[in-house]
Amino acid sequence: MRIKITGKNMKVGDNLTKLVNQKFEKLDKYFGDDVEMAVKVFQQKEKQGVEATIFSKGTIFRAENVAVDVTTALDRVSEKLSSQMAKYKTRLQKRYKGSGQAADIRFEEIPDEPEAPAADELKEVKRKSFDIKPMSVEEAILQMELIGHSFFVFINLETEAVNVVYKRSDDKYGLLEPNY
Repeated sequence: MRIKITGKNMKVGDNLTKLVNQKFEKLDKYFGDDVEMAVKVFQQKEKQGVEATIFSKGTIFRAENVAVDVTTALDRVSEKLSSQMAKYKTRLQKRYKGSGQAADIRFEEIPDEPEAPAADELKEVKRKSFDIKPMSVEEAILQMELIGHSFFVFINLETEAVNVVYKRSDDKYGLLEPNY
C-alpha cells in the first residue's frame, strides 16, 4: 500500500511521516501493493486531526479523528479503518465474488467481527421522490438553508448536470459534481 501524506496548517516532516507510516503499517497486510492511501494531517485550533482515505478498486474506506495530539488521532483513525473492514468483510467478499473483478483486498487477513450487522439492518428505510430544478449553486445553498437540510440535490445551471450541495462540519459548503 502506498501512503501519500499531506499537511494542512502544519508541516509534514520526517518524524511525522515516520509516525504515520508506523501507525498504518498494520493496515498494509489487508491490501495489495497497488492500493493508495491519502492521509491528511491538520491543525484545528489547539487540536490536531487526521483524515485517512484508502482507495481500493471500487471501494473507499475513510476515517477521520481530531484529538489533543496527532498520535492519538492516528491511533483512532487506524482503529476505525480496521473496524470498518472487519464490519463489512462478508459483504465486500460477496460483492467482489459476484462481480468477477479481482479484489485488491486480502480478505483472509481481515479478522471476523462477531457482531456484524444483519443484512436487513442496512435496508432502505424510506423512499422519497422530488422534482429537481435548474438553479445556480448559490440558489441551491439558499434553498438548502431554507428547508433546514444538510444537503440539497439540484440541476446546475452552468453544467446542466445533477449536483449536490452539502453543509460541511466546518460550517462551509461543499459541492458534489458526479462524473458520468
